[in-house]
Amino acid sequence: MLMRGRNPFLVIIIAGDCSLIHMPSSVMQSDPLILVLHGPEIFDSGEVNRLLDQLRPDRVIVAGVMARTAAEESGICCEFIGVPPSRVIRELDGTVVLVNHGKTPESGRIFGEIVASRLYPEPLCQLEASSRTLYVWNREADDNIKGIAALTGYTIESASSGKRVGGRMRTIRGCLAGEAVYVNGTVIGTATDTEVVVRADSGRLVPVSGLRPKAHGLAKLQQTGFSDLSAVWCKSGVIRVAVPGSVGRKRDWGKVLFVDHCGHDLYRNITPDTCGIVSVGDDTTAVCGHIASHLGIPVFGIVDGDEDNIVQGSFVDGSVIALALSERDDDIGAEIRERIPEHEVDWDAFVKELAGYLSGRVELTHHD
Repeated sequence: MLMRGRNPFLVIIIAGDCSLIHMPSSVMQSDPLILVLHGPEIFDSGEVNRLLDQLRPDRVIVAGVMARTAAEESGICCEFIGVPPSRVIRELDGTVVLVNHGKTPESGRIFGEIVASRLYPEPLCQLEASSRTLYVWNREADDNIKGIAALTGYTIESASSGKRVGGRMRTIRGCLAGEAVYVNGTVIGTATDTEVVVRADSGRLVPVSGLRPKAHGLAKLQQTGFSDLSAVWCKSGVIRVAVPGSVGRKRDWGKVLFVDHCGHDLYRNITPDTCGIVSVGDDTTAVCGHIASHLGIPVFGIVDGDEDNIVQGSFVDGSVIALALSERDDDIGAEIRERIPEHEVDWDAFVKELAGYLSGRVELTHHD
């Protein structure tokens, strides 16, 4: 079922067993309680089940790609919106609570501050599961917020943020040395400090400090071009720790989806008649395999061995990984793009044909 809010660009997909949805909590009085869940860890840790039992929200909305994967695996009744949390929250009325589980308490608070700065001067209420803290950004705690704290056992903490300011410089905080750092889903290097600073220069992203750059990733981003870095999606570390669930292969016949270094856009492009995915890039293939695993969709991944391990890969039966022997995955991908049929095909026959075409140029690993 699709629902459209006041913003015509917000399309909400409802999934899960909605017969299990809770009645509103009496603590919330007349205002509907809406939880906006961010990140997969809130599901993988089991904390979301406890919060739903305690708070009994009227609506549960999930923002983020890996959060959606974890939510779909959980079977919890929720709505999926493919936009950042700040854009979701801005369109909602009632008592709206951002629920997050950062990799560390510090990174969880930093994330909340970023969202609050984008909403400023509107306030934000954030349940941060990593520290069991209820942050009240840019407002005083009212009776509803105090009621949420009483039900959950979270500690209320007042916090303030400034307004998001556009600009050519961006600081990515809460990094751990050795972690992959990515911008808009593309890995740009490895963190060497707790903060990574980058700047935009004539449409290019330029590392300033705290980063061991990855030239290939920076080159990919240059194709997009940057001026205002305040609105880009930046993150460090793995995007999901848990191993994905798998339902087994669902269909043998259908359309083939081509994904080139933009695995975070996968949900926007998968359709009910998708029978398989051709992905280009090591981390893109891992992300596609991870997401497609619980959807029952096999992957033909073209890689060259420069993975950054931002997520654990898992592949449905019928998947094939093609490791380039002496070429870059980009070059093979550009060539293969022209061979993706627009009509429906038999996936196994298509894979056999593609493997034959690349014979001698790649080493194949089959997942059966």
